[in-house]
Amino acid sequence: MAKVFGHIEGHPVGSLYQRRKELSDAGVHAPLMGGIHGNSREGADSIVVSGGYRDDEDYGDLIVYTGHGGQENGRQVRDQDITDPGNAGLVRSELEGHLVRVIRGASGDTEHSPSSGFRYDGLFRVESHHSKIGMDGYRIWQFRLVAAGASEEEDVTPFHGDTAHDPAPRRPVNTQRVVRNSAVTQLVKQLHKGQCQMCSQILTVPGDSSYSEGAHIQAVGHPYNGPDVLENILCLCPNCHVLFDYGARYLTDDLRVVDGVRHEEIGELRTHRKHKIDTRFVRHHRGRWVATD
Repeated sequence: MAKVFGHIEGHPVGSLYQRRKELSDAGVHAPLMGGIHGNSREGADSIVVSGGYRDDEDYGDLIVYTGHGGQENGRQVRDQDITDPGNAGLVRSELEGHLVRVIRGASGDTEHSPSSGFRYDGLFRVESHHSKIGMDGYRIWQFRLVAAGASEEEDVTPFHGDTAHDPAPRRPVNTQRVVRNSAVTQLVKQLHKGQCQMCSQILTVPGDSSYSEGAHIQAVGHPYNGPDVLENILCLCPNCHVLFDYGARYLTDDLRVVDGVRHEEIGELRTHRKHKIDTRFVRHHRGRWVATD
């Protein structure tokens, strides 16, 4: 089933459907059973939020959506796997900036769900993902989805060139990765003189200036709620920042750097005597990606 990222022509936001087959026939959500339509190669283009997972949180324009897998008879009986095609599809959509159609079912949160059947509620951006121990005692993967603004929505109208000399088809793709530069972040970067604390690189740009990014260890914003304080910020190059944000790098309590794919130590975090790291934030970050100690 081919992926279509964006609205489906003829099915505006607010469209109602009584059965899953109607959703599938319309192309709004192709699978007749699964809650996620996606895979690791292309991404995920639609999800259904319908009360299937107890750990879901629905706030209207913000959804904390539990991934697929590990359930029997409505209860979690084993850990979820991030490589499950649906879960991996949502990760790919996060990385590529694909917008995801959200369909709510009547069995979901009563405040935000239709009274019967299913309703198409528009395009959402996958802002982040993490793992945690869910209500049933097993590790689950959750995805933070935020309603897309009008400027973010993709134009999915196909381009039809008349000759071989026509320009290649283009479609806007919006990827957002906020790099916060508060006063405390600037202080961290100054203390390390722009040198990455993980790989030790210094990126120099024209004007004899260095470029680095402040990375929060415990992420800020719901549901992570990390503080913007010196002890919760690292000075990283853009590569290490992305790897850290997506769990491909994490830290031990003694500040060893670990490869999050192979779970092997690959080095030691560079430190500064005026920049102390609080291990509470380190443990919180590590707990998003691996079993806690």
